[in-house]
Amino acid sequence: MTADPSGPFVATVPKVLAGVRVDRAVSMLTGVSRAESAALVAGGRVLVDGRPVVQRSAPLDAGSQLVVELPEEAVPLEPDPRVPFEVVYEDEDLVVVDKPAGVVVHPGAGTRGGTLVAGLLARHPDIGALASVSDPVRPGLVHRLDKGTSGLLVVARSALAYRSLVAQMSARTVGRRYLALVVGIVPDDRGLVDAPVGRSARTPTRMAVTPAGRPARTRYVVVERYARLFDGRGWADRPATLLTCTLETGRTHQIRVHLAAIGHPVVGDDRYGARATRGGLGPGRLFLHAAELSIDHPVSGIRTTWTSALPEDLRVVLEGTTG
Repeated sequence: MTADPSGPFVATVPKVLAGVRVDRAVSMLTGVSRAESAALVAGGRVLVDGRPVVQRSAPLDAGSQLVVELPEEAVPLEPDPRVPFEVVYEDEDLVVVDKPAGVVVHPGAGTRGGTLVAGLLARHPDIGALASVSDPVRPGLVHRLDKGTSGLLVVARSALAYRSLVAQMSARTVGRRYLALVVGIVPDDRGLVDAPVGRSARTPTRMAVTPAGRPARTRYVVVERYARLFDGRGWADRPATLLTCTLETGRTHQIRVHLAAIGHPVVGDDRYGARATRGGLGPGRLFLHAAELSIDHPVSGIRTTWTSALPEDLRVVLEGTTG
């Protein structure tokens, strides 16, 4: 039984709970109320052996793996002007920021302060009012970036903008293009990874390509192929490929999971590419950068695109490659 601070509650169903209905077992094991347990099942946040539970009254089998994505603990959001980020664009309805690697976007299990949300609240206190129309710990957020990923993120400042951006995300009209350096030579100049992504049945704290997952599509185009990658100390034995990746869906860790699934994990990704070189990058840093973001402005309707240059640490890695 585990309660990983960075992941869901995971347990192997003991014999004593064999035959017990799911919602009751979840309540007993996690300490949430029966009503909260039923809501978690209804929201698809309870998995048994890798598959979402459909009926809360379904009996459990001893030895099955139970995964519960518990709601994040509500914590007071405190503004923090020390959080580093660059504002690329802002008006009364939204703000577009360039997030540096190492900054967590919002509070969650194991992370309370020093988040991008805290930094945004220091600059734009009005974003806090959106807690009534969005997730209270993620006011104004409609998408996120991993801690080790840098680049562009749009945040709503008004209820109108929040609803518009959520609708655009749902309709898949938000354009998101990433730059990713991956291990190995990608043979095709362009391709599409169309594979469902969900919690790994073997390691529930990770995501994986799985039939029980949600539909996920990532398009990629080869920018350049490199014969060798400098890892900060010497030449790495493995070649690398620079890709642009475009998201058609936005699943957790989608690009990282998809690229690892086709045998080309992102450089620096120790989580999904155990054998991947770090390329001289610091711990936790991925060679993954959200380089371009396009939306229809919630008020004017004008299609607007912002771009972000490759950060210095990633440029250094590319300068150490050979063609």
